[in-house]
Order: sequence, then structure tokens, then C-alpha cells
Amino acid sequence: MLVYQDLLTGDELLSDSFPYKELFNGVLWEVEGKWVVKGAVDVDIGANPSAEGGGEDEGVDDQAVKVVDIVDTFRLQEQPAFEKKQFMAYCKKFVKTLTDKLEGENQENFKKNIEAAVKFLISKLSDLQFFVGESMLDDGCLVLAYYKDGATDPTFLYFGHALKEIKC
Repeated sequence: MLVYQDLLTGDELLSDSFPYKELFNGVLWEVEGKWVVKGAVDVDIGANPSAEGGGEDEGVDDQAVKVVDIVDTFRLQEQPAFEKKQFMAYCKKFVKTLTDKLEGENQENFKKNIEAAVKFLISKLSDLQFFVGESMLDDGCLVLAYYKDGATDPTFLYFGHALKEIKC
């Protein structure tokens, strides 16, 4: 199994269990999330509740919660939405920090394609949800989510160059 960690914070943000599609020559990774029900346990032991004297809801407290699989699995923390000016300031700082950590061909590819990727994100800014890793460090990689036209499940966007592949 492969886990992808934030290069800047070490937070686990993704794994190979969630296939991705590269956008802007790998600068952004697009991953489909799904709403799932967590915590609901329905165990059928073959007994007849009416014959056993039990009712339908025999004191069972199902703590079923609907969660987005990626957010729940990697314990992503939602952040307040950014205004355009705030987002541009974040991107400027993030790009500089990440560029310094990248080397060779990776760095060149990132520098060449990041501007188009940021323009794409700005065009969707009002529709985006913002997440950070479990450590909630401000200088880490943002994970962005939005709903494509008519979709009921969110699509996540990651900065591909900010992810370090770890074999587990």
C-alpha cells in the first residue's frame, strides 16, 4: 500500500486506495470522494425479536454518521473559506516554500504549470472547501474539495508535487 504524506508537515493526506487523475501535468491531483455511513451496525443473528420478547428498537443506540470517506480516513480538518486575496497570499507562500523543497525536473515541472493550476482554483474559489491535515499546521498543503455540476459526492484536489509517497 502507498500512502501520500504532505511534504511540508508529514500529515497523511491520501493513499493508493483512492485513484487520482492528474491535471496540469501533475500539479493537481483530482480524487473522487464518496459520502459513506460510518458506525451503523446491523447484525442479523437469525433470532426472531418478537418471539424473544424484544421490540424493534431494543435500546440499541446506533451512532450512524454520514461522512466523506477521504476526510474521515485521513482525519482532514476543515478550514474557513478563503477570500481571493487570502488565497493568493497562501498560494504565493506555498509555491515559494514548496519550490525550495523540490529538485530538478520536479521543480521545473511545478514552476511551469503552477500558474495555470492556481488560475483554475481561483475560478472555482467560491465553490471550494478547504482542508488541512491532522496536525492543522497553517504552512502545510491544502486539500481542496468541490462538487462538480450535479454531483452528490465531492471531488478533491491535491497539489501533487507536495505529496511524498511512502510504502507501508
